[in-house]
Amino acid sequence: MNKNTIILSLVIASRFFGLFIVLPVISLYSSSLKGASEFSTGLIVGIYAIFQMIFSLPFGTLSDKIGRKKTMLLGLIIFIIGSFICSYADDIYTMLLGRMIQGIGAIGGVATAMIADLTSEKDRAKAMAIMGGAIGMSFAAAMVVGPLMAKFFGLKSLFDLSAILSILCILALFILPKEKQIIIAEKIPFKLAFTSKNLNKLYLTCYLQKMLSSSTFFYIPLAFVNTYSQDKNNLWMLYVLAIFFGFLAMGVGGVVGESKGKSKTILLSGIALFILSLALFLLNNFIFYLLAVVVYFCAFCIHEPIMQSSISKICKARQKGLCLGFANSCGYFGSFSGALFAGIFTHFDFLGFKLFLILEIIFCIVWFYLLSSMDNPNDFKNLKIDKINDKIKNNEFVIDVNFKNDYYLVKYNSKKISSEELLRLVK
Repeated sequence: MNKNTIILSLVIASRFFGLFIVLPVISLYSSSLKGASEFSTGLIVGIYAIFQMIFSLPFGTLSDKIGRKKTMLLGLIIFIIGSFICSYADDIYTMLLGRMIQGIGAIGGVATAMIADLTSEKDRAKAMAIMGGAIGMSFAAAMVVGPLMAKFFGLKSLFDLSAILSILCILALFILPKEKQIIIAEKIPFKLAFTSKNLNKLYLTCYLQKMLSSSTFFYIPLAFVNTYSQDKNNLWMLYVLAIFFGFLAMGVGGVVGESKGKSKTILLSGIALFILSLALFLLNNFIFYLLAVVVYFCAFCIHEPIMQSSISKICKARQKGLCLGFANSCGYFGSFSGALFAGIFTHFDFLGFKLFLILEIIFCIVWFYLLSSMDNPNDFKNLKIDKINDKIKNNEFVIDVNFKNDYYLVKYNSKKISSEELLRLVK
C-alpha cells in the first residue's frame, strides 16, 4: 500500500486517539470542576460534536481553495490551543471554551479528502479501510489508556497528551508529498455539491449510519447490564468480539467490494445487516442480543470505508473537500440526533426503546429503497484526452473536466456513455 496512506492514517489515528482518550472519563472528572452541573457536564461531551458539525463544511471548502496541508495545519493548531485551555481549566466554563475550540478544528473531512488525493480510485477503498482500521485501533487503545492516565495523573494529563500528539501530527504532515495543482477547465458552482442526487443519497447515508451508531451504543451497555443482568466489567469482552468481526467485515467492504466494483452492493448489504441487527435486538434473548451486536459492528464497518470512497468518486475534483466536509457534518449531526432520540424514547416509559428500534427498521427500509436508485460509484471513470470542446463539457453524462499537467481529465458515467463515444465527440 502507498506509504503516504500509511503516514496519513497514522496521523489521523494519532489525532483521533487524542480525542477518544478523554471520552471514558471526561464526564466523571468534569463534574468536580467549579460551577459544574449535570447539564454542563453533559454539554462538555456534546459541545465538541456540535462544533465539529458546524465547522466541517467550512474547513472542507477551505481545503479545496488553499490546499489540504495548510487546512490541516490550521485545524491542528486550533485543536492544540483548545487542548491546552482544557488542560489548565479549573472551572466548567473554561473547560467548555476549550472543548468548543477543540471542535472548531474540524479536519476529519480534509484528512479523508487528502487520502483520496494521494490514492488512485481503484485503491481508494483499501486506503479508507486502512484509515478506518487505524482509527479503530486508536479507539480500543484509548479506552484502556484514558482511565488509567486519569486515575494516576488527572484529567489534565489527557489534554496534554492530546496536544502533544497533535504537534507530532503537524511534524508528520511535512513528510507527505507536495500537493499537485489541478487547473479547472470551467468555474464550478458551489451549489453542485448539494444538487447531485447521488451525493445527496450518500449524505443521507452518512447521517443515518452515524444516527444508528450513537443510538445503538446508547442501547448496548444499558441492555447488557439492565435487561440481561450482566456484569458491566465484562462489557469490554463483548466489544472486543464485535470489533474483531467488524475489522474482518471492513476488509471485505474495503478490499473485495472495491476490487470487484461492487461499492453500491456493499452499501446496500450494510443496510440489510443494520435491519437484521435491529430485528435481533427486538427478540429479548441474550444469545440473539450478542449476535445483534456483532452484526451491527459488521454493518457499520462495511459502510465506513465505502462511504468516503464513493463520495470522492462521484464529486468534482475541486469540491472533494467540500463534499467530504459536508458528509462529516451530516455524520456528526446523525451522532447528536441518534443519542438525543434514544434518550427521549428511553426516558418516556410509554414510548420505550423497542418502539424506537421498530422506527429505525422502517427508516432503514426507506433508506435501502432510496439508495438502490443511486448510480454505482464504481461506474464513474476517468478518461485522459488532449483537448475538449463544448460537446464534452455539456454532455449530461460527463461529471467533471479538469486540466492536469498536459492533458484533460474527464470524469464520466461509464454505464451511460463509453470512452469511445467521448472520443468521437472530441473529433
